[in-house]
Amino acid sequence: KNFRILDIGCAKGFFVHDLCCSKKNIDVFGIDISDYALKNCHPDVVGKLHLGDARNLPFPDNSFDLIFSINVIHNFNQLECKKAIKEMIRVSRNKSKMFIQVDAYENKKDLELFKKWVLTAKTCLKPKQWKSLFAEVGYTGDYYWTILKQI
Repeated sequence: KNFRILDIGCAKGFFVHDLCCSKKNIDVFGIDISDYALKNCHPDVVGKLHLGDARNLPFPDNSFDLIFSINVIHNFNQLECKKAIKEMIRVSRNKSKMFIQVDAYENKKDLELFKKWVLTAKTCLKPKQWKSLFAEVGYTGDYYWTILKQI
């Protein structure tokens, strides 16, 4: 009861919608920087999505029980990545109930492919470097990465 979830970088709110449909006793919210996405969101999530920036979340401390940030954090430079992650930590009630997915690479060939395909990312690190960045800001939630591979 009163379980609150936040999707950072929710776009048009499809994940928010799916989470809302999964359980009746949870409150799910989304935040996105795109006014266009929010104005064209799924009709069932109108009022649950907010315009805002991951680097300055418009929510009080300890507001959410579970937080997702999928393919968002890497769109900032490293300093801003840290700021966004610290914001996630700030609004989280349970510091281990967070999930971040970012882009990463393992070798020079992967990085070259990444730069050709991922146009919005400003930070791409090796998994080990992401782990160091997470540790530096005190992030204790779960994480994973997408690594592009040339076949």
